[in-house]
This record gives sequence, C-alpha cells and structure tokens, in this order.
Amino acid sequence: MSNMNTSDDALRCPITMELFRDPVLAPDGHTYERQAIEQWIQRHGTSPMTRRPLSIEQLYPNRTVKELVDSFGILLRQKNSRFILNVDVKKKNERPLVQTIRKTIYGAEWLSNNNNNQSEIILLKIDGTRARHEASFYIDLSHHPYIIRTFGLVYDRNNLDQKDAILLLQEYASEGSLYELLQKRNRVPDEKILIHIFLQIIEAMIWLAYNHVVHSNLACRNVLVFNFDENQPQKTVMKITDFSLSQYSQLYPMTSDTPRKTLDVIPIRYAAPEVLSSNATLNVYTEKSDIYSMGVLMWEAYSRGSLPWTNIENDNEVIRRVSHGDLLSQPSNCSQSI
Repeated sequence: MSNMNTSDDALRCPITMELFRDPVLAPDGHTYERQAIEQWIQRHGTSPMTRRPLSIEQLYPNRTVKELVDSFGILLRQKNSRFILNVDVKKKNERPLVQTIRKTIYGAEWLSNNNNNQSEIILLKIDGTRARHEASFYIDLSHHPYIIRTFGLVYDRNNLDQKDAILLLQEYASEGSLYELLQKRNRVPDEKILIHIFLQIIEAMIWLAYNHVVHSNLACRNVLVFNFDENQPQKTVMKITDFSLSQYSQLYPMTSDTPRKTLDVIPIRYAAPEVLSSNATLNVYTEKSDIYSMGVLMWEAYSRGSLPWTNIENDNEVIRRVSHGDLLSQPSNCSQSI
C-alpha cells in the first residue's frame, strides 16, 4: 500500500499532536484544539507558543482548518483502511501476546513499503459471526484522542474463506496498561495526575455514549498508557480499548429478552448491580452501568491497581453484596471532593 504524500503536521494541534476535531485560532497566530488550548489557558494564562498573555475569549473557530481536516480524514480512511498481511504488515511472531475467548493480539510491524509510518502496531483478531461488523465500529470510533486508534482491516490472502474472523491493525501502547503502570509503582500517583487521567477516560466514554455504544468492560486493564509524565500531567495520554459494543448500538439489534451470552465473561467485580442480576439480559448494559464501572475504575486507581473487593475471595459473595447495595469503601488518599 502506498503512503499518502500529504503531510498532516499542519492539521495537528501543537499541544496534543492529534488531528484537529474543533480547531480554534488564537491571537498568537496559531491554531489549537479547542479543549486543549482552553485547559492550557486555565492553567497558565499564556500562549504555549509565544508565552504571551492569552484568554479563552480571544479564541475563534478556524473553519478553514476544520474543512481541511474533514477532507483529509476522508482521504486517509479511503487510503489507509485496508491492508494486506505479509505485504503491508506482518506478525512479529505466531505466538500471540494476549488471547481471550473471542480476541487474539499479535505483535506486528510495518513492511518496507510502509517504512515511513513510525507507529508501533499490533494485530487484533476478532472471532465470531459479528466480527466484521464489530471491526467497522472499531475503525469509526477510533477518531478520538483518547480511544485506541484502529488503522483498518488486514486481509490474509491465505485465509480468505475465514468469514467468522477478522484482523484489525491497531496502534500499540508500548507502556502497557494503566493497571500495569499502577502495579509497578511504589506509590499511587498524585491525585492531580489521577484526575487528569480520569477526565481523559470520561471524554472517551462520552464519545462512546454519543455513538450509542456501551463499553461494558471498563477497568484499569483496558486503559492503555501512551505517555505518563508525573511532572507535567498535561502531557499524560491514556486511551481506552476493548469496548464490547454491546448494548443499543447498530451492532447488536435485539429484543428485550436477548440472552446475555452474546458477551464475554462478565467482569463481576466491576459490574453494576443490574448487570449482576440472575435474570439480566443485554438490555441492562447502559450508559449508567458504564458510569458505575467508572467509579470502580477510580477506586482501583486510588488503590494502586488492587482488585475490587479484594478482601472477598468468592465472586458469588461479591454479587450478593453489590446486589444488596454495598459499595466499595473510600480510599484513604481520595479527597472528599471526588
């Protein structure tokens, strides 16, 4: 696959280095992503480029750049959404990095005709009758700075008849998951850093909800670390992954009694009470159940990656406690305002 000749540097925010979604022009002559520059101004009150005073009221939409970004995004998807195994990319090893019931992850690398692309990559194999539909959602939903980027589909010429499996090309988080980051540290990150991380996850979850998608598997293990800077929290970048696309999206049209077996194993210690009900169907997975899981994720982060309900060995006892309204206790390092 040939690379695009167009450079996208001018279409990226100088703060986040992500493609613009809502570009605004500032008096310093530079264009920024609205949310990124507003957060910067709130913290510093100056331009990140000139260091001169700058206020949010001075920002104006940059419609020209917005049109360019939209056009570039269409072109990028047309050119870069289809790849061929052992032509564009290859597996580093036939032994997978991770394997679950429906998903297998392989280390991968670009081949010579793609050597201008420096992104580290993995191959995600999805099994099941809805694999192809699920793949299209991964691609469409990845146009967000805090959701794992999916470059496109990968075709294996040796397995073209494998209709119930699909290969996706995704970016690789070399620093691992938020869970791994927490576990290898001697202490929990400062609360200011945790809040910065939580806000990024929340932004990504809002994007999923806007697209009528429920994650249903939110936990620190499914938040990937792309950059962690303890001294400059604004440079920390986290992205969510492994959303199940389960509930009221176009992927799973269903009736009210659709069985829950469509999903992988329920993450019991992160699940909302309604999800743990013995007669629950897929319809119990909603934006509200994701909000509950977000609260458990925050507890997990404050607890340096500890297993929720760690003092209870039996999952059935966890189900009983949660179903009766019991809540995780507030971590000692969590402020009352949170």
